[in-house]
Amino acid sequence: MSDAPKKLHIKTYGCQMNVYDSERMAEAMGAKGYTLTDDPAEADMVLLNTCHIREKAAEKVYSDLGRLRPFKEAKPDLKIGVAGCVAQAEGTEIMRRMPLVDLVVGSQNYHRLPEMAEAAARGERPVDTEFPAEDKFDLLPERPVQGRPSAFLTVQEGCDKFCAFCVVPYTRGAEISRPVSRILAEARKLVDKGVREITLLGQNVNGYHGAGEDGDWGLGRLVRELARIDGLERIRYTTSHPNDMADDLIAAHGAEPKLMPYLHLPVQSGSDRVLKAMNRKHTAEDYLRLIERIRAARPDILLSSDFIAGFPGETDQDHRDTIALIEAVGFGMAYSFKYSPRPGTPAAGREGVPAEVADARLHELQALITRQQRAAQDSMVGREVGVLFEKPGRLPGQWVGKSDYLHAVHVAAEGLAPGVLARVRITESGPNSLGGALAGG
Repeated sequence: MSDAPKKLHIKTYGCQMNVYDSERMAEAMGAKGYTLTDDPAEADMVLLNTCHIREKAAEKVYSDLGRLRPFKEAKPDLKIGVAGCVAQAEGTEIMRRMPLVDLVVGSQNYHRLPEMAEAAARGERPVDTEFPAEDKFDLLPERPVQGRPSAFLTVQEGCDKFCAFCVVPYTRGAEISRPVSRILAEARKLVDKGVREITLLGQNVNGYHGAGEDGDWGLGRLVRELARIDGLERIRYTTSHPNDMADDLIAAHGAEPKLMPYLHLPVQSGSDRVLKAMNRKHTAEDYLRLIERIRAARPDILLSSDFIAGFPGETDQDHRDTIALIEAVGFGMAYSFKYSPRPGTPAAGREGVPAEVADARLHELQALITRQQRAAQDSMVGREVGVLFEKPGRLPGQWVGKSDYLHAVHVAAEGLAPGVLARVRITESGPNSLGGALAGG
């Protein structure tokens, strides 16, 4: 491979895990002389970092690959790679269907990108979708200064839950937790480089069981140890499963001020019958009692969740049960989707709910969730909250940051900069953000 500077374009699909993975891919290629570009036309390599969660994920990737054909024709040396969960699931089928693709790398092997890129430069078409025994994080280069006050840090990957609608166990593999010492070392390096907020990532992050010097640690203990790092001011984690909300993690929400008062805890449905069909292994009552315990530990916590409308076999009563659960909890925000089958999952072959019925149910869910989200935002007006500022806003003198509760907050003030953590008095609530002024100003 030439030593001349090369340009890398990465398109990232889906979740925060993929955002983190794309950053690590860029770092791995950056160590070999690549710099990022937003323009695929000037790139020497284009990577599609794919996600298999959304509907027709593979078809969207093939469509995007088709749109890259003119770039390849104009620049025959352009290398095109497919990474992530669709790569993991499709493997050599991508190579068969799309001759313009030069390499395919699964979600557990992106540390091999540099050597695979070198193989592609030699005219080979490497594919790696194995689940390796080694820890890919140990094989990646040290993370460079990123110039942002917030960072993601993966602590756990994979899932053993096998929910009937989900492909994650098949594309990310079994649950694996990173050792405590390696997480703490990476966190300290991030803080040394100016990071003030870390979001711990995992497909089932609260199922974390990483090896420590005195045995396995749970996520609650890991959070408390991370909180001892000087300069680290905020800790978050996502995404969690209700069955893995251990007592010590719940207690940490009440006892550790650096653990932010925001929790994304997907429930998917409020119907016990549907939850059983989903293989969720909890009931609606289990979830409601869990929420009571979490709020007892941290009364001001803002809760977020996921819901699926129109799961196979869902009846009108099942839908009403979901509406009742949403009303009972009162979410600060939530994500809701119409069910769509994922090939290879247990629910994929089941008879679905008519599309017009699922659409109507989704609309009702989303209308209720929107009302709750707006009520939660409106309740912030008049309160003081912590805001970590991240970037300039659209207006002169305006800065944008995230509140303790993960709301976007706009403030016009002197002396703000990325990484400034300040108290802000909320003065207005917009459709998707809050406005405020520095407290005492």
